Amino acid sequence: MNRRNTIKSLMAAAFLASSFSLPAFAAVEVAGVKFDDSISVAGKELKLNGAGLRTKVIFKVYAAGLYLTEKKTTVPDVLATQGPRRVAITMLREVSSEDFGKAFMDGLNNNTDKNERSKILPQTMKFGEVFAQIQALKKGDQMLLDWTPGEGTQCYLNGKKIGELMPDVAFYNAVLRIWLGDHPVDSSLKPALLGEK
Repeated sequence: MNRRNTIKSLMAAAFLASSFSLPAFAAVEVAGVKFDDSISVAGKELKLNGAGLRTKVIFKVYAAGLYLTEKKTTVPDVLATQGPRRVAITMLREVSSEDFGKAFMDGLNNNTDKNERSKILPQTMKFGEVFAQIQALKKGDQMLLDWTPGEGTQCYLNGKKIGELMPDVAFYNAVLRIWLGDHPVDSSLKPALLGEK
């Protein structure tokens, strides 16, 4: 009886020791795409707020993750978040830049009112030029949309900056509403990014 307890204790100790050796940045996986639990943007640690899948009809289009300084579960809280933010997108199929750009503009227009659209129009036009620089987004491509306070929105494709900095936070929030607005591009992706799934 005593020997059995000793073995149980040793097994428990071994399990505890192995759990401490696990990396602190455990990943969440969406359709084979790994999203680290925490990342660094502009020198600040951001936490994965949520991640999910964008589908169109039956096709998996991309996996997306939202990173914030602290976890938020409501859209107003996400939009009011201070500090850097990131949307990370990994393509799961090839999409022409024209189609991606159109989906982006449709998402933006469906989730902002006319007054707001006119305020961010110059930045929206500049952002549209980003899609003109690339022929297509290929399977496995990673696009990052970073917001850095005091600087603006910067887009990266596979680690390279594309397009100009967009300085207005209203533009970044309008982009976030593509996924988190009242008419999101994918109704199942919205709760996933808000950490509800």
